[in-house]
Amino acid sequence: MRLLARCDLTVDCPRPCPVVAMLRPRSGLAQWVVSERYALDTGQRPREYEDAFGNACQRFLAPAGRTRIAVRSEVEVDERLAVDADAAPTPVDLLPDQVLVYLLQSRYCPSDKLEDQARAIAGQAAPGYAQVEAIRAWIRAHHAYRYGVSTVNTDALDTMAAKAGVCRDFAHVGVALCRALRIPARIVVGYLYRLDPMDLHAWFEAFVGGRWYTFDATQEEARGGRIVLAYGRDAADVAFLSNYADLEVVDMQVGVERVDG
Repeated sequence: MRLLARCDLTVDCPRPCPVVAMLRPRSGLAQWVVSERYALDTGQRPREYEDAFGNACQRFLAPAGRTRIAVRSEVEVDERLAVDADAAPTPVDLLPDQVLVYLLQSRYCPSDKLEDQARAIAGQAAPGYAQVEAIRAWIRAHHAYRYGVSTVNTDALDTMAAKAGVCRDFAHVGVALCRALRIPARIVVGYLYRLDPMDLHAWFEAFVGGRWYTFDATQEEARGGRIVLAYGRDAADVAFLSNYADLEVVDMQVGVERVDG
């Protein structure tokens, strides 16, 4: 399916502010970027680089006052998610080098403290994909999707204690529990077609059966129609906007529509 995603951001800075944005998708395994437009109303041309996780990052200096960032991305994506209930865990010694980092505990995913809970949650599920699906289903069944519960400092343990959070919190719990079972897992940020209410969205992926699979505890069933903007160990790696001086996001409008008829 072909999707057109738009993101319009207005930021306000009291003084010039260095910014790194992650708002441009890249072509990859499950998506192909057909066309795109990325513009700042200041006329600046961002400088782009690739971070340690393969994400496209745009650097620019936002001037004092308001700056509007407008992004349009037309992307071919999978209409249905890949599912393989029989996918076995990939032995650690056979993992690709770049996947190993996703076994480690991180700021928001303290997996080293969760092994007993992860094994209890996975229960009698077969090792691999089935364990990850058991984790996804447990998160959805035992956590309420609720705004205002979490802060920028909330980690997976906090979310499990509160039994509530938003998409990034659900993703952190999934990532942490998977890593506790020695299954590589990473957070993903992007767009989800027909998300309600529409916004940038977060979910997680787990590496089993020699490849990455998508899991989303905010959704009742596996849903395709996803445009990936960034991958990382946790939310610290995938912020859509990182500012290095005072900056306020005063308006943000996100939309996704299907354009292939």
